[in-house]
Formats: sequence, C-alpha cells, structure tokens
Amino acid sequence: MAIQTASDNELRSIIFAQERVIVKFIDADCLICKALAPSFKNFSESPIYKDVTFLQMDAAENPVSSKEVKLTGTPFFAIYYKGTLRNCALLSSEEDVREFLDQLLIAKE
Repeated sequence: MAIQTASDNELRSIIFAQERVIVKFIDADCLICKALAPSFKNFSESPIYKDVTFLQMDAAENPVSSKEVKLTGTPFFAIYYKGTLRNCALLSSEEDVREFLDQLLIAKE
C-alpha cells in the first residue's frame, strides 16, 4: 500500500476507518526524515504490513495532530489501533520504525 499524505482534517476519519495506522510526522529540512523515507516506503509495500495504513504528515502544517501526539521533533511517529493512540515517539532508525510497526501488528483491545 502506498503512503498517504494526510492533514489534521483527514487524520481523525482515517484512524477510525482503518484498524491499524502509523503516522510519520516530517519536516522539509529534517535529514533523518529524508534518510528514513526509503525504509518507510519499503515497509508500506511489504506484505507483512499489508493491514497497516501508512500516513505522512507535515508537522508544521498540521498543528492539531502534532499537539495531540505531543510532537517533540521530527521524524515523529504515532501508531493508532482502532482509533486510539497507542504509542508515539521520536524515532531515528529503520529498526526503531520496524519495532513500532510490530507493536501495531500485535495490538489488541
């Protein structure tokens, strides 16, 4: 599945429509964001994560969502399960992102 770009207005409906969602908050000048982009794309296309919706949001353009997850920098990731924020953190490596995705796969109510 491709990575979707979302806004504050769209995020709420997406997290309630999709069971598992990961959001990557980015900044245009963030070097780590750019370095993680290929890995995030590969994860989004992997059959392992076929049930996960991948979103990307510009942190500066989406202040409501950024505040909700208590964004502390970029790239900042948030995972949602059935409309509920499960975890969020500033991540800087492919392995960190994989661990977040794996948390999301095993999420239960």
